[in-house]
Amino acid sequence: MSEKNDGANREAKRSARERLQAEREREKKREKRRRTLIVASAVVGVLGLAAVIGLIAANTDKGGKSAEAGPVTAPSGATGKDALAIQSGKPEAKSTLTVWEDFRCPACKSFETNYRDTIHELENKGLLKVDYHLVTLIDGNMGGTGSLKGANAAACAQDAGKFAAYHDVLFENQPPETDDGYGKNARLLELAAKVDGLDTPEFRKCVEDGTHNSWVNKSFEAFRAGKFKGTPSVLLDGKDIFADEANPLTAQKLKEQLEGAAKGTGGARNAPSASPSASPSASQGVSPKGAKTSGSAPAPASSSASSHGAARSSTTSSGSAGSSSTGSRAGSAGASKGAAEG
Repeated sequence: MSEKNDGANREAKRSARERLQAEREREKKREKRRRTLIVASAVVGVLGLAAVIGLIAANTDKGGKSAEAGPVTAPSGATGKDALAIQSGKPEAKSTLTVWEDFRCPACKSFETNYRDTIHELENKGLLKVDYHLVTLIDGNMGGTGSLKGANAAACAQDAGKFAAYHDVLFENQPPETDDGYGKNARLLELAAKVDGLDTPEFRKCVEDGTHNSWVNKSFEAFRAGKFKGTPSVLLDGKDIFADEANPLTAQKLKEQLEGAAKGTGGARNAPSASPSASPSASQGVSPKGAKTSGSAPAPASSSASSHGAARSSTTSSGSAGSSSTGSRAGSAGASKGAAEG
């Protein structure tokens, strides 16, 4: 009887061990399936998140491009290579002044203040035409959109046949370099009221829509491709008028040279010398990022054009190669000297 009980007990224990082992095996399988499901879910989640992020990035990129890009719409009557210049004066004038300017650039304002009256006089006499190229150097250096929006508004004024007058108004009312005043369309429209007949629904729409923004950007690309050292860059018949910083082509010399040529007396003694650099640059008031410039530490811009240091531009350069503070004075000094000697 005892042996039977012992056998039954052993059998019961063995069965219990087998059941326990079987249960453990089933538990291992369940755990393995659970881990597999967790890993699979994680992978699916990561892939799903990546897809969503990629879609958002793609849509964001498209939105940015649509806001800044769009068709290149040149203003009415634009001339030169790729129609990137706005010309003033009489087309038949024999001499051409090429000016690369930024409406936020203090040195550009200094040049305009010193030379504007002489340029307009020579234009009216049919002795000179001016090709204006608008760039956005300060936007890149200082941040903001005033250079771009100001240039677009000027191009809109060209569509209305009012470029020259509005161009002068923008420089006369130029905000401080660090103040992105022209980044506000309301300010640009307010200044349009100073030009008779410019403030029209068509002009307002052109300004608000940024109709010529892509054209302005293309002009700035041409400026960079031309390896100019700063703004304003000013050339008379292809020669840098500030190549000789000690003896720039002043406003008075410009007038004497062109009037003398018209009378047949020449004017070679006052002709600007070609820049020794392979890349033409005139007044280097504001320098693109990466350009080697000279000058002391940045100083506030002066609105006065009578002093030798008028409109000294202080900027933080922008471009492809790092950033550094620059304060090139060559162009503004040349422009101011032009006023003093003129």
